[in-house]
Amino acid sequence: MNVVSLFSGVGGLDLGFEKAGFDIIYANDKDKDVWETFKKNFPQTKLDTRSISNINSDGIPDCIGIIGGPPCQGWSEAGALRGIDDPRGKLFYDFIRILKDKRPLFFLAENVSGMLSKRNADAVAKFKTLFAEVGYRLNVKLLNSKDYNVPQDRKRVFFIGYRNDLNIKFNFDKITKYKSITLRETIQDLENTAISAGNKNYSNPETIVANHEYMTGGFSPIYMSRNRVRSWNEQSFTIQAGGRHAPIHPSAPKMIKIEKNKQIFAPGKEQEYRRLTVRECARIQTFPDNFIFHYDNIAKGYKMVGNAVPVNLAKAIAKAIVKNIS
Repeated sequence: MNVVSLFSGVGGLDLGFEKAGFDIIYANDKDKDVWETFKKNFPQTKLDTRSISNINSDGIPDCIGIIGGPPCQGWSEAGALRGIDDPRGKLFYDFIRILKDKRPLFFLAENVSGMLSKRNADAVAKFKTLFAEVGYRLNVKLLNSKDYNVPQDRKRVFFIGYRNDLNIKFNFDKITKYKSITLRETIQDLENTAISAGNKNYSNPETIVANHEYMTGGFSPIYMSRNRVRSWNEQSFTIQAGGRHAPIHPSAPKMIKIEKNKQIFAPGKEQEYRRLTVRECARIQTFPDNFIFHYDNIAKGYKMVGNAVPVNLAKAIAKAIVKNIS
């Protein structure tokens, strides 16, 4: 059950596949900020730190599956929306190049929901054609993590394909769904042990629970344009890759709307509003507490967590793949 992981990040997708019974034998990511975290949490996996564009397929081991999340910034609905014209969008072609050369039984590529927007329709159609040309039967769907044992509203697009000779097509409806998990079930036990990262927002060695520190500093007008508080009995907002945009802890009151695109913290209770810690965000992404994130500036911690695929979602998809290929 050997699998190759590309654009691995810290390995949320990888950990989910491991929990479903796969072995991640090779991984690739050129972002130096994730290297220590990945290596220490996946000591058995070879991590290639070169740019994928400089990697020859011969240097990648044979496998039954290739998984990964090609960089998504160029596709983001909140970003520049340059799509395939963004150099990062072109890295999708390297993913297809390696898929064509290695010919595994299946592949999985994950990306942001903006990839299915109208302005990217032509590029996505081209990708679908390319997957067919290299010999894979593709299915694409937008999934919300909250349906798959993840306490978070997080919509992402998944491209999943099987090699043509298998004569099967991935059925997203066969992925096991679960009841929604709340923030209370996920992070309430951490409420009283969070520590401020201080004015410089560096990691705090005094945390009782690893990575359980929160970013300090002001809140931008964009951040204050809408409510950022989900209650204990709800699922979290999407965990983003920037600490400044981390959701507010659910112990705080909901924010108060005073006019269009402008909200305030409840008067007299401003001190109750703090960002979620890196560990709380990791819990919401369904990383176990023994998965330690290594960083100096806390912003890097939020980035690593926010860029990851939720572990439980990855596991649910991987288990459905196991049923198909076994």
